[in-house]
Amino acid sequence: MNTAPNESTAAPSRGSIACVGLGMVLGSHLSPLARSHIEQADVVFAALSDGIVEMWLKRMHPDVRSLQPYYNEGKKSRKVTYQEWVDVMMTEVRAGKNVCAVFYGHPGIFAWSPHEIIKVAKAEGYRTHMEPGISAEDCLYADLGIDPGRRGCQHYEASQLLFYDTPINAQAFLILWQAGLVGDMSMKRFSTGPEYRQVLVDVLARDYTLDHRVIIYRGATLPIEQPRIRETTLGGLPGIDISSEETVVLPPASKLRRNEEIRNRLARLDRRQTENIAEN
Repeated sequence: MNTAPNESTAAPSRGSIACVGLGMVLGSHLSPLARSHIEQADVVFAALSDGIVEMWLKRMHPDVRSLQPYYNEGKKSRKVTYQEWVDVMMTEVRAGKNVCAVFYGHPGIFAWSPHEIIKVAKAEGYRTHMEPGISAEDCLYADLGIDPGRRGCQHYEASQLLFYDTPINAQAFLILWQAGLVGDMSMKRFSTGPEYRQVLVDVLARDYTLDHRVIIYRGATLPIEQPRIRETTLGGLPGIDISSEETVVLPPASKLRRNEEIRNRLARLDRRQTENIAEN
C-alpha cells in the first residue's frame, strides 16, 4: 500500500517574511546573508525608487515586484501606502510563500512597513526575520568623520521637533532626517517649502545661534558617485532646497560640561576600593 503523502493529505506549507537591507551603495553593501534571502525567496518585493536598482535586483531573482506604484503623491497619505505594502506582502505570506522584502539601507531604520509586517506575521505564527544593512547613518559617520562615542549623537525625524516638545542637547551632534519633508502633517507630499524650514529654524534657534554651522548631507548610492556635502548657517537653511534623501547635521554648539559632583563621588568610590584592596 502506498503511504506516501499526497497533495490532499500533506501538511500545508507555511509562508515566511524576511526584510533585508540593500545597503546604500548599489552592489557594494549587500551582505551574503541578505543576498541569500533574496535568491531563495519565492517572491521578492522591492521598496526601491530607482529603476536601475530594480533591474540589478532582477538579476538575482526572476519575480521582483515593485512597491513604488502604490505611491500617489499629493492624493494619498504615505501611511496608507505603507499599509498597502504590508497587505500585499502578507497576502503572499498567507498563501504559503517565502517572501523577501528589500529596502534601502537598513530595513529597520526610518521604515514603518518592515516593522509592521514582521509584527503582523509573527502574531499569525509565520516565520520572520530582519536582516540589517549598511544604513545612511553608517555612511554619514564615515563621510563626515563623526565618532558618535566622543560627543554623543541625537537622531530625530525633523518633523518630530515641530510636532512634539523634544529636548535638544546642544553639546552633542544633532542629526535630522527627512528635513526636506519637515512639517508635512498630511503625509501626502514628498517635499515642503522654505516656510516650513523657517519653522524648523525658529525651533532650533532656541538652542543654537543663527550663524551656527549646518551640514546638509546625502550619501552616495552608486559606486561611481561621491557623497554630496553642503554647508550653510542655521539662518540660511530656509533658502536651501533640501531633498527628502538629504540629512541635516548640526555640530555641537558648546563644549561638554563637567559634572564635578559626580566626578567627586566616583573619586571617593575609587579611593574606597583602593583602601579595601590594600587592607586585604
